[in-house]
Amino acid sequence: MATDRLRVAIFSDSALPILNGVSVSLDVLIDELRHQGHSVHLFTARYPGYRDPDPNTYRCRAIETPISRGYPVSYPPFYRMLQKFRRHEFDVIHTQTPFFLGMVGFRWAESHGLPIVSTYHTLYDRYSHYFKLLPHRYVRFRIAKHTNFYYNHMDHVITPSEASLKWLRRHSVTTPITVIPTGIPKGQMIARADARQSLGISPDDRIMLYVGRLAKEKNLSVLLEMASLVFGEDRRYRLWLVGDGPFRDECVAMARRLGIGDQVRFVGAVPRPEVDRFYAASDLFVFSSITETQGLVVQEAMTYGIPAIAVAGGGASASILDGVNGFIVKNDPNAFAQMALSVLQNDVLHARLSEQAIRSVRNQGVAQMCDAIVGVYRGVIERNLELTKYASYAGVEARD
Repeated sequence: MATDRLRVAIFSDSALPILNGVSVSLDVLIDELRHQGHSVHLFTARYPGYRDPDPNTYRCRAIETPISRGYPVSYPPFYRMLQKFRRHEFDVIHTQTPFFLGMVGFRWAESHGLPIVSTYHTLYDRYSHYFKLLPHRYVRFRIAKHTNFYYNHMDHVITPSEASLKWLRRHSVTTPITVIPTGIPKGQMIARADARQSLGISPDDRIMLYVGRLAKEKNLSVLLEMASLVFGEDRRYRLWLVGDGPFRDECVAMARRLGIGDQVRFVGAVPRPEVDRFYAASDLFVFSSITETQGLVVQEAMTYGIPAIAVAGGGASASILDGVNGFIVKNDPNAFAQMALSVLQNDVLHARLSEQAIRSVRNQGVAQMCDAIVGVYRGVIERNLELTKYASYAGVEARD
């Protein structure tokens, strides 16, 4: 059975060209599943102006809302997508989000008698501030209730870190859960000198890099305040932010208010393959978010030997071995800045952290991640077959 080709239907509200942890890890998983000989069909939301290179991607109608700028939200009816779904036979459904298309995948798994797996990627209650017309406490309560309902109706849940596992258990999710960190693709062979030259970085500049959405929940005020303190020590230091989002204008305004506009660069959204150039050109990865379940970008940076400093909390800091491949600091700009300076001003320390950063992600490969996920698939498929046989047997017994 281990060599059987699986037919997998994946449902996700977030997929490329959207750039976030969900879409990137999903893209990595689909590529590796196909590399291992499995068949994958993706059901996701339509993105304006984007044409899929993948014929096995099906997109349903979607619309941007005031609280989902850059993230089109799918809406019913889903009849056309259901017709496309029924043209194929699937062994398992894997959802990546618990909301719109996650619910579609859940209902179709029920109606078609298919086993269902879901990956819990995000601490969703930390995003309650987007619902501005409702009290945050109420929104967080409703998110927690839905999380409990949804994941307790799965056959198995996958999550990338112990932090997210604890969150699910704390919210009374009793479904079997397996922690499977997202695999890190091997970085492109990009020479540091070439990357810096192509980006116009002076040989004397030291680049602190942030990669991710510019959003309120990413705790970016702490990041910018930290940068202000670091810049006060040496004008050669720079902070580059790769990514875009609804909090960009506020971040730009804060950089101006702090008087650090000359040393901060808002790069904006960058195509996924181009992000590697920024990793290769940087000196230190800095991450302030405490809402991540894993913090995939921290590990991506380490594939290029970039030490990382992250604020404690969430799953991002779990990627860091404190004092080995980076440092974990409390959620305070002064502590953050002090640690950043200790790394940037000490070449011996930086070299040691850089070497260990590469070593620490060496065994977090995509193939290992995919093998573990396929193991989960096979487990739920086997259990579903056993339940089906039992139900059939029980039906015969009842008739007799």
